[in-house]
Amino acid sequence: MGFVTGLKCRECGREYPKEPIYVCEFCFGPLEVVYDYNSIKKRLKKKLIASRPANMWRYVELLPIDDEPTSGLDSGFTPMIKADRLAKEIGVGELYIKDDSVNHPTLSFKDRVVAVALSKAREFGFDTVACASTGNLANSVSAQASMAGFKSFIFIPANLEMTKIIGSLIYEPNLIAVDGNYDEVNRLCTEIANKYNWAFVNINIRPFYAEGSKTMVYEILEQLDWKVPSHIVVPCAGGSLITKIWKGIKEFNALGFIKDKDTRIYAAQASGCAPIVTAIKEKSDIIKPVKPDTIAKSLAIGNPADGFYAVQTTKESGGYGEDVTDQEIIDSIKLLARTEGIFTETAGGVTLAATKKLIESGKIPRNESIVMCITGNGLKTQEAVAESLAKPYYIKPSLSSFEEKLSEIKGR
Repeated sequence: MGFVTGLKCRECGREYPKEPIYVCEFCFGPLEVVYDYNSIKKRLKKKLIASRPANMWRYVELLPIDDEPTSGLDSGFTPMIKADRLAKEIGVGELYIKDDSVNHPTLSFKDRVVAVALSKAREFGFDTVACASTGNLANSVSAQASMAGFKSFIFIPANLEMTKIIGSLIYEPNLIAVDGNYDEVNRLCTEIANKYNWAFVNINIRPFYAEGSKTMVYEILEQLDWKVPSHIVVPCAGGSLITKIWKGIKEFNALGFIKDKDTRIYAAQASGCAPIVTAIKEKSDIIKPVKPDTIAKSLAIGNPADGFYAVQTTKESGGYGEDVTDQEIIDSIKLLARTEGIFTETAGGVTLAATKKLIESGKIPRNESIVMCITGNGLKTQEAVAESLAKPYYIKPSLSSFEEKLSEIKGR
């Protein structure tokens, strides 16, 4: 028995029952899941959470399913790392990394949202799941659909990194590579979703799917011993994750798990696709669509569905936004690996590079606690950094050859 009372339009407030719908039929505003927080408050306690397995479902009362979860049973509760070496390098006192680059089963935060989406799709009685994706979502839907016994259709831009294509194909979905960018793929999928009786996790299941993102910040707060960090930096593509980070903080505050919600939330994007950050910097509520041109392909959504709400999140929380060049992304990927041993995908490079710029500009004070959300694994986007790395030292299989090379290395 879940605690969801229905869906509600974010714009006009019109209410709907729990169904696989995603926009208001009157004003076309996006729909949001509504919970019975009074009942949740009576049941969900810190002690109960702590008694449960270390996965994202330890907060099940705040997730939009009615039955027992059926997907992503080992997803979530990823490491929360105090990044002292990186903190020293960039000149701050208290820095943490929420590391979803090791999330199960496909090494990105998308495993959280897909776990909720497929559990809900099962409740609705679908036998086929689908998605429009820039790569990580494709990997996760492919994997979890295979594990749960769904048929799957995965739609991606044809120019995705090969490692992300292979990361989906290994699970044998129906992979459709579309000759177009993500925004064109998403438009096509919206048409298909209206025609076929499939559960598109990020279209007709979107209100439920997006709720899975909240578990990232639930974990951040629990892993910080129920204290709120002063600043959280979040990479933005469609803008959903940053809005759910803020929603999760407000929910934990309302439930009495944290004393305040005095956390500032920051949006991070690549300069080659920064419609959300541009609106923030221009102090505008209008998201101007752009044609993406960046190595950060997982964030390359030129017309973000939740862009307006992402901007509102930074406003409400007192945060800001920053964009970074492709070279700054590459440099930050290497810096994170060198200091903390974390190989992040390009989105993580965006997060760190934007964090550095926010600190250097004084937007984030150096003496306050900072959390960076690292959302994907660098093994998926090796092409982005391959040309910027040093080459191996080649030797013959002999000690003399090694020592000859070692003398050259020492001489450098």
